[in-house]
Amino acid sequence: MTLDELIAYCAGKPGAEETYPWGEAELVCKVGGKAFAFIGLDAHTVGLKCGVDGEAAAVWRERFPEDVAISGYIGRYGWNTISLKGSVPDDDLVELVDGSYEAVVARLPRRKRPA
Repeated sequence: MTLDELIAYCAGKPGAEETYPWGEAELVCKVGGKAFAFIGLDAHTVGLKCGVDGEAAAVWRERFPEDVAISGYIGRYGWNTISLKGSVPDDDLVELVDGSYEAVVARLPRRKRPA
């Protein structure tokens, strides 16, 4: 999956918005004001919530040790950083994006959830 395809996929999620809180090098896709994808535009990486805790996220790191790493600062909450230039297949990347989006939406108050 290319960087542009990833951005389009994330932006196409219901209620998704694109923000650049730390400058032009990192795009943060949010839903209901909460981040579900941290896209490193220069690094070609994406940070995604990969489960409710570190254990679920660790499964992905074990499966793709060269291309999936624990995210700095938020990794203990189940976030991983995935290299888009690595060996993670597109189907798995789509699954990870969907899972991150759904996990964030599930924790939103009903009034902030997309229709």
